[in-house]
Amino acid sequence: MKELNRCIFALLAIFTVLFTGTPVQAQSVNYPVRPIHYIVSYPPGGPADILARAVAQKMGERFGQQVLVDNRPGGGGNIGAIMAAGSAPDGYTLFMMTSTHAANMTLYEKPGYRATKDFAHITNIASYPLLLLVNARVSAKTVAELIALAKANPGRMSYASAGTGGGAHIAGELFKSMAGIDMVHVPYKGQAQALVDVVGGQVEVTLAGVAAAVPHITSGRLRALGISSSRRLKSLPNIPTIAESGVRGYEIASWLGISAPAGTPPQIIQRLNTVVSELANDADFSERLARDGAELQITSAERFTRYVEAEVLKWAKLIRASGAKQQ
Repeated sequence: MKELNRCIFALLAIFTVLFTGTPVQAQSVNYPVRPIHYIVSYPPGGPADILARAVAQKMGERFGQQVLVDNRPGGGGNIGAIMAAGSAPDGYTLFMMTSTHAANMTLYEKPGYRATKDFAHITNIASYPLLLLVNARVSAKTVAELIALAKANPGRMSYASAGTGGGAHIAGELFKSMAGIDMVHVPYKGQAQALVDVVGGQVEVTLAGVAAAVPHITSGRLRALGISSSRRLKSLPNIPTIAESGVRGYEIASWLGISAPAGTPPQIIQRLNTVVSELANDADFSERLARDGAELQITSAERFTRYVEAEVLKWAKLIRASGAKQQ
């Protein structure tokens, strides 16, 4: 009987080679054999794009194949997500999954995809806290002074975000709710555009990533009042957290990771996870993240899958509390 089983397995292996042209597991061993497209739902220049290009470069070096960043902005992040979810699950289309996509499950009635079902999640990469910024001409020098100013002018001050439903929008709504103030939300198509109008004085306040904000802080055009993380950044030790500045319990950050279309072979998911995990030991990559105010958060595929599921629930609560909604 054992001899018969061995013969059967041998025949199956031969048939696999004859009819598929490759031995079992060859797809994972040979992957990748051509360039990989990494879809990013945001325009060039923002934190997501900057991180994606850094990751793509490092992955390309390790794979010996190009990893091409494909910017597909629009629809609050949904256009790129829909495109990625509908792509062939062969490992040659990757997607930058972010906290925005978790939020969109509640923010939009019909986002066009399911963050937890239509993707095979590979790994989280990093978490980005946001700086609370004001135009230099705004009189407030601290978070407490900004709150007092907003309370004295209910509905007259405004804050800019990189788009409805994004991290900065929800962070702003959470800040308004916890501080008990009323400011008008002004959404833009990307962080860069939002910062331009805050620098120009058309909008008084914004929440933005460290890398994009620091040049404007250094030039004196913007003033940083606080940071949204639970602790101060090592790179900006003089900027207090919003929580320690009077809004007790305030904490929010945007996260970014890598996913692939659902159905992507597990061997490829593991191969990708292994390669990205190597970045944790890449001093150049880690230092670059630190300069951008990010925290490295590389995980296993299983852990990232559970994380995305938990984040969909978490952002649902925040969005419902904020009252934000998109059609």
